Amino acid sequence: MTRRAAAVALTVATSLTATSSGALGAQEPAPGFEWENATELSYVATGGNASSSTLGLKSTLTGTGEPNLFKVELGGIRAESKITTRTATGTPTDFTVTETTRTDVTAESYFARGRYDRQLDGAFGFAGAGWERNTFAGVANRFSIVAGMGRTWFDAPSGRLKTDLGGTYTVQKDVEPEPGADDSFAGLRLTIEAQRSITESATLASGLIVDESLMTTRDLRGDWVNSLAVAIAEGLALKTSLQMLFDNEPAFRRVPLVDGTGTPTGETVLSEGNKIDRVFTFTMVIRL
Repeated sequence: MTRRAAAVALTVATSLTATSSGALGAQEPAPGFEWENATELSYVATGGNASSSTLGLKSTLTGTGEPNLFKVELGGIRAESKITTRTATGTPTDFTVTETTRTDVTAESYFARGRYDRQLDGAFGFAGAGWERNTFAGVANRFSIVAGMGRTWFDAPSGRLKTDLGGTYTVQKDVEPEPGADDSFAGLRLTIEAQRSITESATLASGLIVDESLMTTRDLRGDWVNSLAVAIAEGLALKTSLQMLFDNEPAFRRVPLVDGTGTPTGETVLSEGNKIDRVFTFTMVIRL
């Protein structure tokens, strides 16, 4: 994913925010149906002898109106570092320093997904679709669709708990495909969402998604996010979250091959990546 693509993603999310506040504010919404946009933005930059930057963005557009709920989410994280190499030419007392700088992307992931829920008698049915890319985890593109049933166990101002189970179909394209591996498969997905108000201004939330492949039961994936949000003003909050990503069959990555003396052979081999990725963020949340 290029810098231009990251900029496009930022523009799209910003447009969603502007549209939800402008267009929805300019005309009265349909009775009983409300729209809300929440945008999370984080940016960290360092400069001087060492330079790096990290940009995180997530935008969620939610429409609610009994018995329907519609949600669209998109976002991503990109981190890059500037590495400067210095060399000197001349003599120890008379020299010229030359600097060469290159920029390396050290982390990058993007996602987009949508979901529709419809309340039924004591339960709800749902359907959704999503896309994600995480090249550092070896995933070039992963497309999935899901449909199933769920239940909201309780929903009150003090907290909420809902669970659902659905069937999935996934198409995954890896950066380095495993020879002979099938890139499409059916599966099951379990989702648990919990939220609890611990004070008038602080809310604790936890969400767990477990995906199981029905083709290869060893292929189990998990996405667990825990967050704490503290409101600091009307429509404005600070949020810290920890995301744990688990893949029991991680994608392969190509690794340079060296001989017994450590000399590169010019060849590469496929090596399985790490099973667990962690993402810690501290963001500002803007609700419109």
